[in-house]
Amino acid sequence: MTNLLAAASSGSQDPLIPTITELIIGSIAFLVVFGTLGKLLLPRIQKTLQERTDQIEGGLDRAEEAQAEAARVLEQYRRQLAEARHEAARLREEAKEQGAQIIAEMRTEAQAEARRLAEAANAQIEAERQQALISLQAEVGALATDLASRIVGESLQDEARQSRVVDRFLEDLEQRGGIGARASR
Repeated sequence: MTNLLAAASSGSQDPLIPTITELIIGSIAFLVVFGTLGKLLLPRIQKTLQERTDQIEGGLDRAEEAQAEAARVLEQYRRQLAEARHEAARLREEAKEQGAQIIAEMRTEAQAEARRLAEAANAQIEAERQQALISLQAEVGALATDLASRIVGESLQDEARQSRVVDRFLEDLEQRGGIGARASR
């Protein structure tokens, strides 16, 4: 500053160095402009900065809330998925149990049907055996009557006589272990 004053007091003026009056007027003008801008623009700038800060903080708050909501929804979906898996496992077990029960019922029904068929077949076999035995006895009786007629030499056409001869013949056979004993087995 002493250089400035020394240069200003000397008569020659350097165009780059301002004079004291220019310096004072320039300083006053700067302070007026700076004060005016500070009074008018500073509140607006601070207001704008505050709004941006609020928007950023609000955006961060909204982002945190959205993230928390997303975490809650994710946890809810995981719980629902776990419940669905548990339910599916329970349904599978229930289906297996029902399947085993159906198989057991079908097996029981099949065994009962097999027993019924076996009993019916045994009854039919017994009925056919009895029919064959009766048929065989009738044939043997007819043959015995015919043979007895030839041996005796007289006709055994009388039914009462024929029946007595057949009955005696069959009794003899049974006593000897012949046809009747085998047929009754």
